[in-house]
Amino acid sequence: MSTPFFTPDPETAAGSRIADFAHYVGVDDTDYAALHRWSVTHLEGFWGAVWDYFAVDADTPYEQVLAEERMPGARWFPGATLNYAHHALRKVRDDDAAIVALDETGSGYEVTGGRLRELVASVAATLRGLGVGKGDRVVGYLPNTPHAVVAFLAAASLGAVWSVCGQDYAPQAAADRFAQLEPTVLIAADGYLFNGTTHDRRDAVLELAGALPTLKATLLVDHVGLPWPTRAYPTLVVPWEDASTRTEQLSCVPVPFDHPLWVVFSSGTTGLPKGIVHGHGGVLLEHLKTLGLHSDLGPDDRLLWYTTTHWMMWNLVVSTLLTGATTCTYDGSPAPFAQPDVLWELAARHRVTVFGTSPQYLLGMSKFGIDPSVHDLSSIRVVGCTGSALPASAYPWVRDHVGERVLLASISGGTDIVSGFAGSAPNTPVWAGELSAPHLGVALAAYDAEGLPVTGRVGELVVTRPMPSMPLYFWNDPDGIRYRDAYFSSYPGIWRHGDWITLTGHGSVIVHGRSDSTLNRNGVRLGSADIHDVVERLPEVTEALVIGAEEPDGGYWMPLFVVPAPGVTLDDALRDRIRDAVRTGASPRHVPDEVIEVPGIPHTRTGKKLEVPVKRLLQGAPAEQVVNPATVDNPDLIDHYARLGAERRAGRTSA
Repeated sequence: MSTPFFTPDPETAAGSRIADFAHYVGVDDTDYAALHRWSVTHLEGFWGAVWDYFAVDADTPYEQVLAEERMPGARWFPGATLNYAHHALRKVRDDDAAIVALDETGSGYEVTGGRLRELVASVAATLRGLGVGKGDRVVGYLPNTPHAVVAFLAAASLGAVWSVCGQDYAPQAAADRFAQLEPTVLIAADGYLFNGTTHDRRDAVLELAGALPTLKATLLVDHVGLPWPTRAYPTLVVPWEDASTRTEQLSCVPVPFDHPLWVVFSSGTTGLPKGIVHGHGGVLLEHLKTLGLHSDLGPDDRLLWYTTTHWMMWNLVVSTLLTGATTCTYDGSPAPFAQPDVLWELAARHRVTVFGTSPQYLLGMSKFGIDPSVHDLSSIRVVGCTGSALPASAYPWVRDHVGERVLLASISGGTDIVSGFAGSAPNTPVWAGELSAPHLGVALAAYDAEGLPVTGRVGELVVTRPMPSMPLYFWNDPDGIRYRDAYFSSYPGIWRHGDWITLTGHGSVIVHGRSDSTLNRNGVRLGSADIHDVVERLPEVTEALVIGAEEPDGGYWMPLFVVPAPGVTLDDALRDRIRDAVRTGASPRHVPDEVIEVPGIPHTRTGKKLEVPVKRLLQGAPAEQVVNPATVDNPDLIDHYARLGAERRAGRTSA
């Protein structure tokens, strides 16, 4: 598609922070492509300019921007000491909302900047009194509320290392992550809200605490009003009320640029989840760039992005504070039965300027006839979308039901860099179904099978120069073997992310899906996202999943699994319509061998379809070797796909 779906208003683009930054570094502020080229060819100049433009407040200055340019192992800003928590709190205003706490009932409360500093100082003093210091680990078993933000900033202020997961994780699944870190303190809530139900997690907290033998204390948060029973906890118990009401002055511990800030975990669909370690300085600079420049966030903005605490988007939600903007936390279902459009209502009521969500949410709103425009959404200027490829069909819907001058910013990134590789900016056009451009400072390329860059053709997403937020290392990977295998085994010295992309002639990026789940029919590589996009536009289909499975006799089976919309039957007429839609909307090569009805599509808890595990189940791999049920949103589906595979293999044998 050569004609943009959306072109930014010139006056709005000229008044953006990214245009001001371009002027600051002496690049044409109307030419994003020129700014991007400069950012990746003058890597040290770019990141040094980000440091200066956002006035990073270091306790000791850096000696050099990039001392060693290599991947892995790049050395950024050696000599500098700073603290992420200091930067997160320095721009919040005492009497204005720093955090707006929201939930699915529509209720909420504000935490001012002054109150946030007091809470962080108090909890930090409590942690310090429990012996927490630089390098110790503090973990949270918490929903997306201000408690989680306060706990994280308190730990970070001490130089401790933070990790968190949501309470929909079973205690053992949480322990699979946290036990690797040998934490000193656990901070946990009594429960959370979801779809009209209060979920009691008091017993789960007790079980989790018992599975973490290194704990010295557990801080118990009263969130949903359930009384904590008097029980014999394996650790010292501190009520949140006591931890958060001390009168203290906040003092942030200066740490080196590459001191660990947090550990975020891979989905862990097989084996133990991998602990990905990011540093204070790398996260600070990357998030200032992503939120301050690409999202144009500043002191008068409010961001509401639906996320759980175990998704990397929670980390970005917290980093909203770095820009002086207000961040909104949200506890509950994104579309509860009682009011499926509650997020839009809250966005209208609280004058949200940046609204963030996922493709499935937008497609669901469209498919079930929910119209956000019944609310006053005039404050929204950006709708951000990530988690998977956003199909072209969603773009007109957002224009018609949210606002015609709203920038729909589809973003692709990952937990691995806790940010984005490509997305949009206030001065980039938008093409439907495409990401506007690589992000600044990201030397993005598409490589073919020979490791050569290609344009206009599908290739592996690679990054050819380092980024400050690339992982410092994996937890418990002292020789770095797992880290190198994860990203650098295909192209030594080049980051391979595991996505198929196309870099278009007009500078945009098309994401086709995971390269480890590539469809390869008769030697032609196909992206699963291209098929999902077409099929999920059909009103009769709620969700779809296509896989390509190599078979023992050399054959190749490419079934399409579909979840029909409520009240719809998958009959031969609908199967034919689906095949025709794929044939015309993608290509004849994309037409599946079979269209099979299933009760659901399994996802990770961050919403990614489990394409590779489903493929392996269908091929006959034992379920216990394929996927950890604790990491799946609906574990019962594992058995369903395993049975489908067994029935197919039995049928082929008898034939």
